[in-house]
Amino acid sequence: MHSRTRSTRSTRPTRSARNSRIRRGAGAAAVALTLTAGLASATAEAQESSRPGDVVSAQAQAFKPNPLTHSDARSWKVHYRSTTATGQPNVVSGTVIVPNDGKTGDRPIVTYAVGTVGLADQCAPSHTFPSGLTKEGSLIQQALQRGWAVAVTDYEGLGTPGTHTYTVGRSAGHAVLDAARAAQRLPEAGLSAESPVGIMGYSQGGQASSWAAELHDQYAPELNVKGTATGGVPRDLMEVAKFNDGNMGSGLIAMAAVGYDAAFPELDLNKYLNARGKLQRKIAETQCVELAAGTWPFGRIEDITTTNPLNEPDWQQRLNESKLGTHAPKAPVFLYHGVVDTLIPYTSGTQLRDDWNARGAEVTWKSLPLEHVSGAIAGSPLAMAWLADRFKQ
Repeated sequence: MHSRTRSTRSTRPTRSARNSRIRRGAGAAAVALTLTAGLASATAEAQESSRPGDVVSAQAQAFKPNPLTHSDARSWKVHYRSTTATGQPNVVSGTVIVPNDGKTGDRPIVTYAVGTVGLADQCAPSHTFPSGLTKEGSLIQQALQRGWAVAVTDYEGLGTPGTHTYTVGRSAGHAVLDAARAAQRLPEAGLSAESPVGIMGYSQGGQASSWAAELHDQYAPELNVKGTATGGVPRDLMEVAKFNDGNMGSGLIAMAAVGYDAAFPELDLNKYLNARGKLQRKIAETQCVELAAGTWPFGRIEDITTTNPLNEPDWQQRLNESKLGTHAPKAPVFLYHGVVDTLIPYTSGTQLRDDWNARGAEVTWKSLPLEHVSGAIAGSPLAMAWLADRFKQ
């Protein structure tokens, strides 16, 4: 009994030992709390370092305004962070181009939204710039000749995994604004966060640049946007679809349907397509605009569908979410449109002008006696001159 009693007593901790264990436990808890706080801080810093517009990668590459013209401008293909139409983070590719004049600092930046090139990755501007095959390369060269830097987005899914969300306005607007941010944050470009920014685009680029103008004050208020020059704008996609159904732009309807299905998979485009429609979808997804639109001119929606998705409430809702004119751009706008535009109705431009004016926007309107493509060519120098005046203010 005595030996067992002694043994029991020898294993029972003394008050001093118990106090020591309590102190060690408290110390461990304090260390754990410190580590947790440190991890939380590190996580917050990591999240902060993954902001829209942050550059994920950059690679120097050549820029040619057209196949026959050399340019000594410095150029980088970039991948940068942006945001989908539904608010999810994504990564978009694009190009940052800077005149090779030795200047750094707050030179003007134009974030340039190209018109329709197609849905396939090989159509992306960043892919075609080195060979001079980007259709608007010569227009972009006009900006470089003025000493401006240019950021050109490829848009969501064009040149990156997934299908291009063609004509989905909010996604495109995010990509355009984040391209300007990426240009400012690319160290090699030598640009400044205080640089004056101009937004420019025509046709699909007109929709994208107009969406960027409307989103600027909410999505990227730190950008020093001086103005937006935008033309040939598809303000209302339901209106544009009706205008092109059975006309020369019918192939663009099929491309837009694929773009919306990519952005909003619940729309389930395939369940509306017949065999001809599924073939047209495949062409749209794998070819540039020349074939994607050229293989189905003057087609009708009823020819490629079993049921017209544009009559369905979910499709109408998503398309109407891309309607422009519901929010006044914070910075002034130069808006232009061809009177005899055969792809985007002239009333699309005049209605957008009226909607923005009604909401207090500062809009300079220019009506051109031209069709769609000639309107882009003739309107570009006017848009550049207007932006130059804005950069002086």
